[in-house]
Amino acid sequence: MKIMIVEDDPTIRGMIQLALTKWSLETVSVDNFDQVALCFIHDQPHLVIMDINLPSYDGFYWCQKIREISNVPVLFLSSRDSPMDVVMSVNMGGDDYIQKPFHMDVLTAKVNALLRRTYSYSDMQSNVFEHEGVVFLPDKGTLTYETEQAELTKTEVSILKILMQQKGTVVDRKKIMRHLWQDESFVDENTLTVNIVRLRKKLAGIGKENWIVTKKGKGYMIP
Repeated sequence: MKIMIVEDDPTIRGMIQLALTKWSLETVSVDNFDQVALCFIHDQPHLVIMDINLPSYDGFYWCQKIREISNVPVLFLSSRDSPMDVVMSVNMGGDDYIQKPFHMDVLTAKVNALLRRTYSYSDMQSNVFEHEGVVFLPDKGTLTYETEQAELTKTEVSILKILMQQKGTVVDRKKIMRHLWQDESFVDENTLTVNIVRLRKKLAGIGKENWIVTKKGKGYMIP
């Protein structure tokens, strides 16, 4: 299980990393506090420990951003002690709240409890893809790059999903068509070509031209 730590105090961050590592949990830390949501998409953690007082935007803001794309548990960790802060953390989508200073055993116990509760009976597969700043949400059928967004058809979603799952490798045209047939989108060679052209136009429309590369006689790939 991977835990993302959004904490700007390096001493506290290091203590948390050390404690969680002893429980065989993998940790990733955010260093760029202007891009917390993008770091989340890139690292795809199973739980987030979120400080409230952060540079730029606060933890409430980033929790809301994460909630737009994921239901992973978020545990707030803060020196704020007013009841309103606890209420705000719950209203913004947080799952638990620990006040600083805190005992590390309490933190690790809450982390393990949230992980057990969340993942014992649920699918751990993430359904968010990110590559070179492009965020692809198959469930919503959207493709976002910086401030631009494109809406995809069901067939375009299926094509892009298999290309993203195998990015860096050439995906054979016949393999893509078999994938579409399994998804009940019955396409032939020409229809596949048309859909690839439309997909490229939508990518170009959000500022990502030549993102899908053709390998002549083989198939397509996202490098």
